Amino acid sequence: MEPYAGIFRRIEQSREEIICIQKELTARIALGPENGGSGEHEKTAYVKGLLADLQPDFFEEINAPDHRVEAGYRPNLVAKWKGCKSDSSTWVLSHSDVVPPGDLTLWESDPYLIRVEGDRIYGRGVEDNQHGIVSSYLALKAVLAEGIKPSRNMAIAIVADEETGSGFGLQYVLSRYPDLFGLHDLIVVPDFGNQDGTMIEVAEKSMLWLRFTALGRQCHASTPEKGKNTLRGIANLIVSLDSLRERFPVRNDLFTPAFSTFEPTKVEANVPNVNTIPGRDVFYLDCRILPDVSIEEVINTCRRISEEVATAHGLEIKVDVTTRNDAALPTASDAPVVEALKKAIKKVKGREACPTGIGGGTVAAFFRKAGLSAAVWSTLTETIHQPNEYCLIPDIIADAKILACLFLEP
Repeated sequence: MEPYAGIFRRIEQSREEIICIQKELTARIALGPENGGSGEHEKTAYVKGLLADLQPDFFEEINAPDHRVEAGYRPNLVAKWKGCKSDSSTWVLSHSDVVPPGDLTLWESDPYLIRVEGDRIYGRGVEDNQHGIVSSYLALKAVLAEGIKPSRNMAIAIVADEETGSGFGLQYVLSRYPDLFGLHDLIVVPDFGNQDGTMIEVAEKSMLWLRFTALGRQCHASTPEKGKNTLRGIANLIVSLDSLRERFPVRNDLFTPAFSTFEPTKVEANVPNVNTIPGRDVFYLDCRILPDVSIEEVINTCRRISEEVATAHGLEIKVDVTTRNDAALPTASDAPVVEALKKAIKKVKGREACPTGIGGGTVAAFFRKAGLSAAVWSTLTETIHQPNEYCLIPDIIADAKILACLFLEP
């Protein structure tokens, strides 16, 4: 186990430090302006202090201009500690922003004041993505405390704006500093996973959000013959769109689920009273599309189905693309970062990890679009974005050990 024994002992003794750091991070509310917040400045400043104490050889704050926040920018941190070789680095990238708590009545305590019950730490952001921040910090700190100089550089990145598109986060960093990350670097994003820590995400589906707007004629509900009921029209359209699964039956077993999904989600308010037939209705379709499936064909099919329903009900139905993120080329299942992670997970957990694809989107997509292999991995309770979000202290400790093994990878 040498040199891992000393590193592991240090990490195993970090329970109180984990609680302390989680408390400080959670109290520094890091909401982007789209979510009614002022950005990530306080939280990033705290993390900056933690990393500065570890005396990085390279340390920079990369500020993305954003006039919507008081400071005028969104902060991103990159730090590096030199290894024996300088031609490659092991990066762990986490994000500082969080999502709003939502309905506060569903929380059992203040979401921004952590609550500790046994091995559970409750609070907004403790898992997404403070789990990654804390585990990577502990791993780095333990390796440095043992006086070990790895072969590769050890590097940490803390980026802003992940929850609302990354335009002021990793996308900005990559556009301004294209040489910061190298083709031979090991890049890990601890922002998705499963409860036993054996899922290594290497691929993502394309994401497509469509808005359907039905226009008809509003009238009194007692005289329906004078109107054109858009609510009935969109009800029929939603049912008709269920045929998309049959029209695009391609499967890819790398992904879970192994097929494309087409789910109606948000519905906008129409008339405020019961006795009026609506003349305008809007709903949205969330599509997670396998890379093997043509996005253009999905859009065109949705428009054809909409035209058929519109004709049948005497309506006009418009289909607009509100969000489109085409899937990047996946990270190879045998890429060095995947193999290194599998080896580290086996060493610490004694379990075999498996590469997989997901329907959700992560910041790793921007690495892949830049031609860089990245793996998304963490051990999570899967309470991300939920009320009473929590993380498990033993999971943070185990993940810190795995990341320490990764830092020591030749």
